Amino acid sequence: MLRTVIPLFLAAFLALHGLRKKSLSPSGASAAFLVGFGTLHSATAVFGTTLIVFYLTGSRATKYGKQRKAQYEDGYHEAGYRSAWQVLCNASTALVAAFLWNLTYDPQNNVLVRLASISATPRTPVAIYDTRSWCPVLDDPHSTGLTQIFVFAALGHFACCLGDTLASELGILSTSPPRLITTWHTVPRGTNGGVSLGGTIASIIGGLIVALTATVTLLIENTACRAQLFHVAGKLIVFGMLGGFGGSMLDSLLGATIQETRYSESGGKVLTDESKGNHKSKISARGLNILSNNQVNLLSSLVTALISAWLA
Repeated sequence: MLRTVIPLFLAAFLALHGLRKKSLSPSGASAAFLVGFGTLHSATAVFGTTLIVFYLTGSRATKYGKQRKAQYEDGYHEAGYRSAWQVLCNASTALVAAFLWNLTYDPQNNVLVRLASISATPRTPVAIYDTRSWCPVLDDPHSTGLTQIFVFAALGHFACCLGDTLASELGILSTSPPRLITTWHTVPRGTNGGVSLGGTIASIIGGLIVALTATVTLLIENTACRAQLFHVAGKLIVFGMLGGFGGSMLDSLLGATIQETRYSESGGKVLTDESKGNHKSKISARGLNILSNNQVNLLSSLVTALISAWLA
């Protein structure tokens, strides 16, 4: 009972918190509740804790220095008001990974798995999750490697998302202007594909935050993980930092090539997807108008998650 009630309470808290702080729109709060419950309701807390830390850290970074950011990006305040589509782009991969992990290791006790399998034959778990005998980031008792795939897919996803969020939200405040990742030419702050030293360091720190969250969670809940402390911590930290850095670089590469950056000459600002008003003086600064910002975020986090799962 508590395994269902506590995730429901936490998911509701996150959604209402975002709505009250105006970091989530009503649709965004609804999506956050559904995603939050689906991720938090698990036999292992590692998916849920990384989600909570990602959300709280990312939201705080978005609000930090907002007055200065509004000087560089038109529609910046609206961009911080996340819709359902933005929430799903930043959480769907991890949600799927968490669902597949529970489908594999805890199908009888997970409400979502049971609902999804209501018309199917009850699934026999590959192995029952036992915090005393095996660690989710190493392997299960049958050496299938599935637990590593699912956990590191979620880790890679959150490392990419938080790394890119911190790189974007803090990098724009760097003292030196950003450079386009493809040409290394100086570009206006807020340009898609622009990178800076401060933003790059922030992306690595974002991945490290995700990794440390996962490490602490597993060391608290799992005896088998504690028995292999240095192996577990080392593997998570390396994957987390690489995920934050690599995911952010991939996002920048996509942003510089297949995402259009629009710049208002009259306003002297980069125009975001949320820009409003009639900007008569506009130029397509660079990039092909193929993917939106949300689609770039989804693609980069998905690729980072898949690579992390493959390397795990």
